[in-house]
Amino acid sequence: MCRSVEVLQAVLAKNDGLAAELRARMAGRGVTAVNLLSSPGSGKTALLELVLRRAGERGTASAALTADLATENDAVRLARSGAPVKQVLTGGLCHLEAAQLSAHLDGWLPDGTRLLFVENVGNLVCPASYDLGETLRVALMSVTEGEDKPLKYPTAFGAANLVVLTKTDIAEAAGFDEAAFTASVERINPGVEVLRTSARTGLGVDALLDRVLAVADGAAPHRPLLAADHLARHGHDHGPDHAHAPVHGPSHEQRPDHDHGHDHGHDHGPDHVHASVHGPSREHTTAHEHTTA
Repeated sequence: MCRSVEVLQAVLAKNDGLAAELRARMAGRGVTAVNLLSSPGSGKTALLELVLRRAGERGTASAALTADLATENDAVRLARSGAPVKQVLTGGLCHLEAAQLSAHLDGWLPDGTRLLFVENVGNLVCPASYDLGETLRVALMSVTEGEDKPLKYPTAFGAANLVVLTKTDIAEAAGFDEAAFTASVERINPGVEVLRTSARTGLGVDALLDRVLAVADGAAPHRPLLAADHLARHGHDHGPDHAHAPVHGPSHEQRPDHDHGHDHGHDHGPDHVHASVHGPSREHTTAHEHTTA
């Protein structure tokens, strides 16, 4: 177990170095990158399509890179906004890494792009551990997912600069307890803003774009507490043999993460290290650019 943790730490450290380089390159080009994390079915693709369309209407040059294990459905939907879109097929890998993102942006991201939205693989475990060189990290969840989800996934929500609640138009029908959800978010990430949205009604679309543009204009994003701080405060005790793997978010600080298992159906043996850095030559990772007709 100790060897596995050491390997994971080395992999994440390498990823952090690449992410720092990528962040500097994008800053030099005037690009603000937004990393979107959520479970499958949260509605982030529908919401992102509206944000991209609204950005275009405002004259803000935006682009999107969307990652998925299979199908190009999300890229086709996002391309309807008129923004440049690239689909990355990970071929089974449950998250994006800085090396992958850098390779896919080279030669593709149009000059003059101000906002780059990265729609990460639908998963709240693995993607939360990898810094992509983003400026802003956003954790999304829908009203159908349960008010305590932030507590179940403390790294994803604890390292977020902004939390977005989706599908609020069906909150009443779903029996969603918003007060309990807000309390869960505050417990895991004190002071973080929670933005209510609905892709169906358009609620919160302009507000979300405004928040991103404010950061692009130099406003400091919410700085989350280290996971170590809030985990200690909330009494997580796994015993002396429990191993914590460092998680590196946009602030480049190490955050201990819990290994509670993955929600994407992988069956790993006891010696499995759930991390790897894949460069652009990785055979199972492909990318396709999508444009509107």
